[in-house]
Order: sequence, then structure tokens, then C-alpha cells
Amino acid sequence: MAFMIWVIVGIAFIILGLYARLSKKEVAFSFWANAKTFPVDDVRAYNKAVGRLWCIFGAAFAVTGVPLLGGQNSPLILFSILGAMFEVIATMVVYVAVIEKKYRKKD
Repeated sequence: MAFMIWVIVGIAFIILGLYARLSKKEVAFSFWANAKTFPVDDVRAYNKAVGRLWCIFGAAFAVTGVPLLGGQNSPLILFSILGAMFEVIATMVVYVAVIEKKYRKKD
């Protein structure tokens, strides 16, 4: 049951990524609460990059849930929790260091 919920959350992130990728307007999916999206040079390319990031995040999130198949009392659950934690940190780093740096409007 826990694995199914974990995978559903991963699928939700993939759907979020597809929405971002297909959006015509600049998507405002930010990792920071109540933060405005920075001005973007190329909205279409930015949305594509953010969409790809969320899709990869969702797929990797679902994969990190595989240890949950061992049962709730399995010590392997630690790999799911730590894997998700490191994945979130890596996703934020990629967003700030790559996507934001590449698509931020130059003054």
C-alpha cells in the first residue's frame, strides 16, 4: 500500500512536469514558498526545461520507493527516505545552478 501511494505521488510530479512542458505561459513552479518566478528570456525553452526536470524527478521518486515493497518494517525503507531527500536537494541544485542561470533574463 505504501509503495502504491509513493508511486501515485511520483506520477503526480510527472503530470506536473507535462503541464509545465505544454504550458504557453511562464510556469511559476518554484521550490521556494511565496517566491515570484524570475524574468525569463525564452519562456518556451524554460517551460520545457522545468517540465523535463519535474518528469525526471517524478520518475526517480517512484523508483526510490521500490524498497517499500519489502514491507513497512523493512530496514530498506531508509533508502527510500534518504533517496527522496537527496533527490529533492539535487533537483533544487539543478534548478538554481542550471535552469535559472540559463533562462534568467539578462539586464
